[in-house]
Amino acid sequence: MVTDKTTEHPASATRVLVIDDSNTIRRSAEIFLRQGGYEVVLAEDGFDALAKVNDHEPTLIFCDILMPRLDGYQTCAIIKRNPRFANVPVVMLSSKDGVFDKARGRMVGSDDYLTKPFTKEQLLRVVAHFRSIAA
Repeated sequence: MVTDKTTEHPASATRVLVIDDSNTIRRSAEIFLRQGGYEVVLAEDGFDALAKVNDHEPTLIFCDILMPRLDGYQTCAIIKRNPRFANVPVVMLSSKDGVFDKARGRMVGSDDYLTKPFTKEQLLRVVAHFRSIAA
């Protein structure tokens, strides 16, 4: 018997990693995602994120672009170069909505782009989109 993964596993089967140096953005995303029923892992910079990607194996990653030490482009590129995580969708987060930023994100392997500040509906819509692709 074939079962549909979306009915077999609740939303909590989706583990979302949010990487942002802003505590406000991290906490907002965490609240919105938990309200949507998702499991959430938080990282405050690229180095923190790389350890958490390995430990928690997220099914979706939101990654801020402008961060100290290791920026979002570098973080995304490192994640995507690892064969274990190459297929994990990475959505870049930025307060800038520029064509250059979106293109550069695509060049390092990002799958989408979300402009900050985002609403609960925008964030959950992106997660739902990638869950439907994975199902």
